[in-house]
This record gives sequence, C-alpha cells and structure tokens, in this order.
Amino acid sequence: MTAPLHDTDAESPAPVSVAEVPAKAIEGRSPGRIAWMRLKRDKVALTGGVIVILLILVAVFAPLIVNLLGHDPNEFHEDMIDPDLGTPLGSFGGISSDFLLGVEPTNGRDVFSRIVYGARISLVVAFLAAFVSVVLGSLLGALAGFLGGWVDGVISRLMDLLLAFPQLLFTIALVSVVPNSVWGFEGSGVRMGVLILVIGFFGWPYIGRIVRGQTISLREREYVEAARSLGAGRGYILLKELLPNLVAPILVYATLIIPTNILTEAALSFLGAGVKPPTASWGKMLSDAVPIYQDDPMYMVVPGMTIFITVLAFNLFGDGLRDALDPKGS
Repeated sequence: MTAPLHDTDAESPAPVSVAEVPAKAIEGRSPGRIAWMRLKRDKVALTGGVIVILLILVAVFAPLIVNLLGHDPNEFHEDMIDPDLGTPLGSFGGISSDFLLGVEPTNGRDVFSRIVYGARISLVVAFLAAFVSVVLGSLLGALAGFLGGWVDGVISRLMDLLLAFPQLLFTIALVSVVPNSVWGFEGSGVRMGVLILVIGFFGWPYIGRIVRGQTISLREREYVEAARSLGAGRGYILLKELLPNLVAPILVYATLIIPTNILTEAALSFLGAGVKPPTASWGKMLSDAVPIYQDDPMYMVVPGMTIFITVLAFNLFGDGLRDALDPKGS
C-alpha cells in the first residue's frame, strides 16, 4: 500500500485559538473630535484661524510690540514730514526700518503703532458686542421657540422691530448726547461702552431668529419627549436637553457676527461716532485719509487692507467651523 502524498500531521498548521488573536481596540470619537478632524482638513479655514489668533495676540501684547518695533502711537515726528507739502518724506508713505508702515501725513505719527493699537479697539468692541448679542439672542430665541404662544409672538415682533430700526443713525444720535464721563469712564471709554451696548443690542435679533428656528425643530425630538415623560420641568429641558444641542449654531454665528461688528465699528468711527481722538481706530484713520489720499495713498491702503484681511480671516474661519460642526456634512 502506497504512503499518502502529504503528511497532514506534519504540514497542517496548528489550530489557533480565538482567544490568542489580539483584538483591535475600538476607539470612540466624540462630536468635538469629529468636528476637529473635519476642520483640520480645511486648510483655508485653518489659515483664517491662524490669522485670527495672531490678531488677538497683537491686540493683547500691543504695548510690547510697539516698544520693540514702533514708536508711541501719539508721538509726532515732524522731521518725517515734508514742510511744504505736508506729506511723508520718502516713498510709500515714509516706510522704512524705523517706521514699518510709514507715518501719518501732517503730524508724522507712526502708522504701524496706530494699526496695532487700533486692533485693540476693533477687537474689544467686536467681541464684547458679539457676547451681548449671543447672550440676548440665545436666551430670547430659545424661550420663543420652546414656549411658543404669546411669548413667541411678543419676542418675534420685537425682533422684527429691531431689525427695521436704523442702527447707524441711532448710534450717531446717542453718541452725540452721551456725556463725557459716565460711571467713572471718560472719553473713549464712554464711546466704547456705547458702541458695545448699541451694536450688541441691535445684533441679537439675527441670532435670536436662528436659535428660535433650531429650538422649534428640537423641542419635538424623542429625547425631549422622554424627558417630559420622566417628569422633567421646562427649565431642565431647556438647559439640559436643548441648550447643549444649540451650542454648534450659536458658536458658528458668533464667529460670523464678529467681522460684522468690526465693520460696524469702523463705519461708526469713519462717520465720527467712534472713539475720540487721539485714540487709534482703523475707521478714523480711513476718515483722515480721505482728503489726502491722492497725495499719500498708502495712508488709506494700510488701514483699508487691515480691515479687509481681518474680516476675511474671521469669515473664512467661521465658514470652516460651520462645515466642521454640520453633522450632515461629508
């Protein structure tokens, strides 16, 4: 009898127990991590975010930056001005190693230092006004959407009224009658307080409408009905069930309303309703550049490009954040 062609006992691999196979760990991902992974893939939004962070750092460390790279923002440098024409000496508005962005016509103040300090005014007004708008809009919008009925009707009509109100005209009129000293604040401090309150108060209806619509769509979800069936009160449902699901649209709108506030502050300063001189402001610099832009165009280009880059960076970052937090995004 011939031997078998293959020795099954010698060549067959030994059976491997299932317990010996290393199990691959299953790692859960939170919604925040998923949003961050989406945001990392959007290079344009990340670029806008980096510029936003740099602008915030510039505003925070303005005195240190000016001490290292510039001059006092209110110091005159008449030696840098042509006595006959009143324009900066040298090309491109007097740009040099000592004056990185040139000097102002007539008085010779350092444009770089005034741009850096102007970032403080624009960002402080924009962020604090956005905070006021977000708080009021989120609270009133959530109440209108959740309670409905006459509460929704009153808040909705109030939002319609404020959206139709001429904000710029009201701000200019209010600034003209506000005294120079209020609650210990004087001069530009009073003006900044007025701008923050007015811009924030007239800005909350925009976010209020968004939050109201989101709340109406969420209040009939299964988890809300489950909370009701367990005896949860309205306050608990609103704060613990609905508000966490409203964080994403609120955060996105906050990043998009900040550049709008920057433009509003610049427009009001341009019209003379902003901070008082000699406090640096991007909008006031544009206003001062209008009569002399033909002789010194750089004095208009520098603050104009600063406003443009700042608003563009916030908008790009806000758009990317909206896409990252959208659960239906691809």
